[in-house]
Amino acid sequence: MLLTSNVHRVLLHVSAFSLSQVNSQRLFSVEYAVKLLKKLVDDGNFKLGKAVHALLVVSSHASEDHIIQNNCLINLYSRCGQLAVARRVFDRSSQRNVVSWSILMAGYLHNGYAWEVTKLFKDMISVDKIFPNEYVLSTVLSSCSSGGLLHEGRQCHTLVLKAGLVFHQYVKNALLSLYTVSSDMEGVLEILKSVPGLDIITYNSVLKGFLDHGYTSEALDVFSRMLAHGSAGDSVSYVNIFGLCARFKDLKLGKQVHCRMLKSGLQLDVFLSSAIMDMYGKCGEISGARYIFDSYANHNVVSWTAILAANFQNECFEEALKLFLRMELQDVIPNEYTFAVLLNSCAGLSALGCGKTLHARVEQTGHGAFVVVGNALINMYFRSGHIEATRALFSSMICRDTVTWNMIISGFSHHGLGEEALDVFQHMLAAEEQPNYVTFVGVLLACGHLGRIEEGFYYLQHLMRDIGLEPGLEHYTCVVGLLGKAGKLDEAENFMRSTPVTWDVVAWRTLLNACNVHCNYGLGKRVADHLLQLNPNDVGTYILLSNMHAKVKRWDGVAKIRKLLRERNIKKEPGLSWTEIRNETHVFVSDDTQHPETAQIHEKVRKLLADIKPLGYVPDTASVLHDVEQEQQEGYLSYHSEKLAVAYALMKTPSQAPIHVIKNLRICDDCHSALKLISKVTMRMIVVRDVNRFHSFQDGSCSCADYW
Repeated sequence: MLLTSNVHRVLLHVSAFSLSQVNSQRLFSVEYAVKLLKKLVDDGNFKLGKAVHALLVVSSHASEDHIIQNNCLINLYSRCGQLAVARRVFDRSSQRNVVSWSILMAGYLHNGYAWEVTKLFKDMISVDKIFPNEYVLSTVLSSCSSGGLLHEGRQCHTLVLKAGLVFHQYVKNALLSLYTVSSDMEGVLEILKSVPGLDIITYNSVLKGFLDHGYTSEALDVFSRMLAHGSAGDSVSYVNIFGLCARFKDLKLGKQVHCRMLKSGLQLDVFLSSAIMDMYGKCGEISGARYIFDSYANHNVVSWTAILAANFQNECFEEALKLFLRMELQDVIPNEYTFAVLLNSCAGLSALGCGKTLHARVEQTGHGAFVVVGNALINMYFRSGHIEATRALFSSMICRDTVTWNMIISGFSHHGLGEEALDVFQHMLAAEEQPNYVTFVGVLLACGHLGRIEEGFYYLQHLMRDIGLEPGLEHYTCVVGLLGKAGKLDEAENFMRSTPVTWDVVAWRTLLNACNVHCNYGLGKRVADHLLQLNPNDVGTYILLSNMHAKVKRWDGVAKIRKLLRERNIKKEPGLSWTEIRNETHVFVSDDTQHPETAQIHEKVRKLLADIKPLGYVPDTASVLHDVEQEQQEGYLSYHSEKLAVAYALMKTPSQAPIHVIKNLRICDDCHSALKLISKVTMRMIVVRDVNRFHSFQDGSCSCADYW
């Protein structure tokens, strides 16, 4: 039949066939139509393919028994997402072969109808009596993976073994994918042991599967086998293995893998460079992360976030914020993870002004709705001592995860708000959010602040085990603190002696601090001796022991401690306090004379101390023996760094505004007593974050209840 003018114009658009070729044969044949259909399938051109099908119909060339023609049509419609049409062509075909079934199955699989594939597979065997080949079996196995049909997949695996088709690479890959997706890593191991030969796709799939399910030694073994069998690996392989090194913070292995990658000649791409930076960052080798960052030019938001995170993980908070400015200059748009890293960096610096600016930015861009950003905001405000802002954030969060609940509970606990922490914990249980290991650390801390011994032991010995959690060192250390605060020092010591756990310096120092607060010199001396055996250079132990000697007026003991410090060349960290006023941070040291307004600040301190003396303030001269300062005269107590910072904040902030001060060491007894009374006479809330906890001074009392 001659081509009509309309169809002729349509076929002119087929790039592989010119008008002269069409006119030269004049007749429209099935063979010619098959060639056209194959070309159109490759191009994904549904419109012209449909026109060719129409030509076959109107020219009476369409035949239900022409297998090749019908397979081409089924393939066209399947590849173009027209499964209903493909199925009609398939069902009307009087003759079908294994290719017909394979094409239709692949169409259903690639269009997300995995369960239809298994139905077709059964019909192929039972209705047409056609035995599957390796292509059909790999498609069926892939559909079982997509649909989570492990039972059907195992049945198909049996058929594969019976047919001897397991050695085909794509069949093996489909089997490994099935067991990996189904979390049956034992099945993966069995295939690896029994079937030789892996290609790079298999290696990468298995590597990722093992890593995702915690089979780290097996993942390393697969990587070693990949290299031993001559495969250099691709970027996906190395991204996976660098992820393993990062997870276990194995810098030695990470460097070995990096060297192997360089020898292979593999070029950096954005994902590989990000993985290497992540590895070096988590292993504490920030210089390695920066070198990789500088070695690769085409960064996107992923690699920028990776280098920001590496700096944050190594406490290079200022560098992270500076890098963000560079990122902005290159017009890279931050994502939710970028903002989370930046907000947590602000938390590390207690840079509230910068944090508030970022908070406004995430609200403006819509990133505030992400849980990871909400969690970072909570952390930033908690670390800056802004409880009310944290409460408001938590209440407004639409979605929360376990990290959110943990941060709120721990935040309240560190601020001495035990009741609030336990109340949030009860709401967490009511919301059916599963508590984890970290949750109970915060809960036990709250019990410690409140002195609730029975409740604390209930959580430790009953609720945790009912949930399926095994208590760890951190939980037991919280119990030591709980008993210590209640003054039950002998019980605390017996608990440590009888609990089968390897106690660290933090746990023993917790008991030593309790001995210091309760003036138990005998036990404190024994605990200190044990601590110094564990770590002879732990300056914190020397300081606590010195304070304990001073409290019971054993000046010979104080002198002995100071002599030991000199002999062992152990340096005490100088005490610093800082406060942020209108986005500018002011740092103070004791008896500071460097600040431009030193005279006014000292005058303000003298006036404050004069105001609180009628309320009962008496300088605690024993405090000069504390690690914060070294001065030996009462006059020097007046100008401790925290007093200077508070005085300056009182001078520069509105009369109703709370004052926030950060301190790098433990607040001394004298400053603690003074700040309680200063909060009363000035009617201001004063929040001081020292190395151990937050102290919220208000109306003459402190949230720590004088125990820190």
